[in-house]
Amino acid sequence: MSGKPLSLWLTGGNTNDTTELEAVLDGIRVSRPIGRPRTRPDRVIADKGYSSRGNRKLLTGRGIKVTIPERDDQKSHRLKRGPGGGRPYTFDSQIYRGRNVVERCFSWLKHWRAIATRYDKKATNYLGALTVASLLLWARRAGLRDST
Repeated sequence: MSGKPLSLWLTGGNTNDTTELEAVLDGIRVSRPIGRPRTRPDRVIADKGYSSRGNRKLLTGRGIKVTIPERDDQKSHRLKRGPGGGRPYTFDSQIYRGRNVVERCFSWLKHWRAIATRYDKKATNYLGALTVASLLLWARRAGLRDST
């Protein structure tokens, strides 16, 4: 895990992030020396906000391993249903510890005041600023220097 953004997807302020998971996954393109670009991550490590059955089905249907903790209300509903509630989802807490890399990426992007406070009124300008900041993060991880 390197903590570099692979896909950017901008939504309205009132849109839930979990509803846009498929669009973010569709935006992933990692080039290879030979052949088509890679479009599927090995694993998705996400917080409890992404623990819906639909998100898990989407990820496993694409052959992506899932490391998402189950929300407490989902656990209690499953237990109330008894044997018909199904088995609990597998969860590896050791792998989930790697999620801090994602949070550090968000933190680094928010060092740019224009991104943290969203000064830009137009979505295209804001997405452009996010793209530039992401490119600088990629350059920094590649060992190149930037001016920030």
